[in-house]
Amino acid sequence: MANQNPKPAAAPRRALVVIDVQKEYFSGGGLLIEYPPVEKTLPNIGRAMDAARAAGIPVVVVQHSESPAAQLFAKGSAAWELHETVGSRPRDHYIEKAWPNVYTGTDFAAWLEKNRIDTLTVIGYMTHNCDASTIFEATHRGLHVEFLQDATGAIPYANDAGVASAEEIHRIFSVVFHTRFAAVGSTDAWIAAVQEGQVLQKDNILASNRAAIAAR
Repeated sequence: MANQNPKPAAAPRRALVVIDVQKEYFSGGGLLIEYPPVEKTLPNIGRAMDAARAAGIPVVVVQHSESPAAQLFAKGSAAWELHETVGSRPRDHYIEKAWPNVYTGTDFAAWLEKNRIDTLTVIGYMTHNCDASTIFEATHRGLHVEFLQDATGAIPYANDAGVASAEEIHRIFSVVFHTRFAAVGSTDAWIAAVQEGQVLQKDNILASNRAAIAAR
């Protein structure tokens, strides 16, 4: 567990990955992002993209596609389209994916290697699905990962395993990310770090566990 908090030795070579900011998450018949509210997260997604562009950080835009006959993310449908917040802004690379993990079945890994990226900043939807699977994979591949918790979001679930609100899902995943997998921070904190040539720092499992026990 000695390598829990790897970080670039020099100035980070970042990429901002903007995951699945599609109209499906905002239309009445789709999956409605509930927490944090989209009135907060969408502007922050735009701010992060603008800050990346200003700092020369490459922006990767990801779009999820399913069969044209699928209930969700049906390719070519109005709900499948990128939200204007993302679609109207410039990007350096585009990825179309069919699985939660941005790496799976795409050129993402090759693009990151080609551009010598060592720090990946994750924004977009959903916290617990495509964001989480991409964060875990990026960590396993040795990248330093940042997660902007106010530029992402979750939906509620209820199934045979139990019930969880969108707030619970987003909060718990954020806490778990920050212990080992991704430095969790606000868009404001990230923009400041970018301007200073720094990375956001995460905690570690032991310290997080001891802090939880002490807080009982």
